[in-house]
Amino acid sequence: MAVLPLLDADLWSWPHLRSVAAAVLGFTLASALVYVLNDLADRERDRAHAHKRLRPIASGRVTPWQAVVLALFLLAGLALLVATDVRSWWPLLTYLVVNVAYSFFLKHVPLLDLFAVAVGFVLRLVQGYTAVDAPPSGWLTLCVLSVCLLLILGKRRHELRVAGIVHRPALVGYTEHLLDQLLGLTAASALITYQLHASSVSRTALLTAPFALFALFRYLQVVLVHSGGGSPVRVLLRDRVMLANAGLWLLVLEGGGLYG
Repeated sequence: MAVLPLLDADLWSWPHLRSVAAAVLGFTLASALVYVLNDLADRERDRAHAHKRLRPIASGRVTPWQAVVLALFLLAGLALLVATDVRSWWPLLTYLVVNVAYSFFLKHVPLLDLFAVAVGFVLRLVQGYTAVDAPPSGWLTLCVLSVCLLLILGKRRHELRVAGIVHRPALVGYTEHLLDQLLGLTAASALITYQLHASSVSRTALLTAPFALFALFRYLQVVLVHSGGGSPVRVLLRDRVMLANAGLWLLVLEGGGLYG
């Protein structure tokens, strides 16, 4: 997500490419560090889950001490990268603080658990804009937040139906009805903010709005009708209907001049 600013053709230059590449590397290291910490904190609970018990730490293939050593190496790499200009890395540093709090506390607090995860993706976007010295689009930022919340809500709904509160204590604060209401609310927010962002860039870019709407319809169908959503990445990258829509979306996006 840190590469989104480069969709603007005016930003394609070697200095900007290097800066965005560094941002991608930074968030790759930070994400890996967060996953290690999260898996360490959840290893006992993961062992009781049908799929997560196969994770390296939960399954015993990687010992807790080995995971700690890996985390220290990742932290050292991040320190070397960030030391070049700490002020420009504030989104990544904020991401680390939020996600450490998530791994050990926020993941157990209903509603806050949703926003803690979604904010992490928004910070990726902000880091990308910071890397090219451009102000982030307000409507795009809200759209990314809404879409991420939508995907997380779909995952929580699936977890509530399949695993229940034993695996994720925060689910005690949700019901299927509440999650369905929140899915509808965030889907509407995602569509409106996407349209506002598109219209702020190009009038013809609004031609892509039907594809955004169809993508939301399809995702809600997968979650509410087919009881999917447990793996948002699988839905986005393997669902044939979603992929076909995305292909047409990109064609119209280019023709409409949203990022020309």
